[in-house]
Parts: sequence; C-alpha cells; structure tokens
Amino acid sequence: MPNLSIEAAEAVAVETLVRCGTAPGAAMSVARALVGAEADGLKTHGLMRLIAYGEQVKAGKVVGTATVSAERPRPGLLAIDAAYGFAYPALDHAVAVLPAIAREQGIAAAAIRRSHHCGAAGRSVEVLADQGLVAILFANAPASMAPWGGTRPVFGTNPIAFACPLPGHAPIVVDLSLSKVARGNIIAAKQRGEPIPEGWALDAAGNPTTDAAAALDGTMVPLGDAKGTALALMVELLAAGLTGARFAGEASSFLDAVGDPPGTGQLILAIDVSAFAGNATERFGLLARSIEEQDGARLPGARRFALRARAASKGIAVPDALMAQIEGL
Repeated sequence: MPNLSIEAAEAVAVETLVRCGTAPGAAMSVARALVGAEADGLKTHGLMRLIAYGEQVKAGKVVGTATVSAERPRPGLLAIDAAYGFAYPALDHAVAVLPAIAREQGIAAAAIRRSHHCGAAGRSVEVLADQGLVAILFANAPASMAPWGGTRPVFGTNPIAFACPLPGHAPIVVDLSLSKVARGNIIAAKQRGEPIPEGWALDAAGNPTTDAAAALDGTMVPLGDAKGTALALMVELLAAGLTGARFAGEASSFLDAVGDPPGTGQLILAIDVSAFAGNATERFGLLARSIEEQDGARLPGARRFALRARAASKGIAVPDALMAQIEGL
C-alpha cells in the first residue's frame, strides 16, 4: 500500500483526470478537493471518486473541458454556470468572489447550476470562514431518499455544510448529509463486498436491508426520520429550485457513466461576521469554549483538522487495489 504525500496524491489525481479528458485547470481543482477529503479522513469523497469521475469524463457525462461562467443578477448575488463540468471549479469561483461581495453588502449568495457532485461540502464553507465569514452551503444530489411514508426516491442525500470563524482557533465546520449515513459508505461497503448495518437503507421494495447492492438499488433512510426528509425538501428547493438546477428526481447518478450529465445545484450563503454585532467572533468563541472545556466533547470539524495535520506530515495511504483501478483508467 503506497504512502503518498499530499503533493504526490494531487499529482496522481491530476494526471489521471487529464488522461481521461479533463482540462488541466479543472483537474487541479478536482484533485485538491479529493485529496483534501482523503486527508481529512472523508475517504468516501476522496480518491475512490477518481474511478467514477474519470469514467464519466470519458463518456461525456461530465464535460471535462467545461468553462465556468458567472453573472451578477443583483448586487449581492452571483449566478454561476458549471456548464455540466465538475462542481469544484464552480465552487472555487464562488469562494474566490463571495468574500468581497459579502464585505460590501453584508451578505452574499452564490447559486450554481448545471453542476455535479460537490464532494466534502465543508471544504468551501471552511475557506469562507477563514476569511471572516459565516457560510452555509446547500447541495442537492440524485434521488436516493423517499419522502417520509413513501417508497419512491425524490430527494438526494442533500448535504448541508456550515462554518464560522473563531478567534485564534480553527473554524467550526459542520458537514452532514440528510440520510442516516452518507451514501458513500454504502458504495464503499459494496466495493469491499461487505454487508451494511441494518437501519442505513431500504431495498427497492421498501424493506430494511444489509445488502449494499440492494441498498444502492433502493432508498436511503433519512436522518431523523420525517425531519430528515423535511430538510431534504428544503435543500431541493434551495439548491435546485432556486438556482435553476435539476431536482434529484431529474438528475442522473453521480456513481456511473450512464446517461446525460446530472445537472444538480449548489447554493452558498456568506455573511460578514461584523455585519450585525461587531463582537460576533468573540461571542462564537465564548460558546465554543463552553463546549471544548467539557471532557469528551469536541467542536464539529476538530477530528478532520487533526487527521489533516497527520496527513500533511505522514502522507496518505492508498490501497493497492485502488491504485490499480486508478492506473487502469
């Protein structure tokens, strides 16, 4: 099992994506996102995604040479077209432009349409928090969850991410999907030929299953039961309905190279931390300390920061089987 430095892992990802037909700039954006997720311990959004991504570029399901474009329909708004390419270049553009708009207007929003899988959603909001912004990201995904009481999937796992700055401390980063577990965990279990715990997913007939393949053909169990599907509905309306992207039920899968581009969407809100109360960051810090001072408690994001530091010094272990798949693309 090779152990790669962050730089070496990014180089492998870039070379692979370019070989499959991705433009170098977009390939670097994707590589940073995947290797960053891998370093943070979020392996289901890490290098394993190179396989599906590369196959989708070769099939034209992702436009590897897409050019991101943006407009300013209102002073505080940024409308971004990912042009059926990867989401990461569009997210990078949003993160680069939003801070200046938010500092001028107090609040800013970026809507991304004709997009794709946004990976570890916490990455973008973390970058904004590092620049003194409170940030929230909503993203929809292809249908995998049924409405509460129903059996036909109409919602994706639809991640929500939040970050805010803290004085003299890494930001708080909340990153969660609205299914009970991220769908990537089931994908990974299928690849390993392992069962999944009961309670994660239902099969196509709506019955609980421990078979990963049956789970991927069925539906995900929502986080918090009916509350989870209510939140998933909210994300669909914000990330797709508001942005002009495709709803979950209209989007093709992120997992294979079959069909047309998914065309999903993302919405990012950014608020200047000084827009309302000048001491907001200090107040955030007060609450954070009241959590961290308790034995056994930690702030959201703390684990990923610790793993990131370890990866920076010791590198990333990449399984031989995964390296073989990547080299075979």
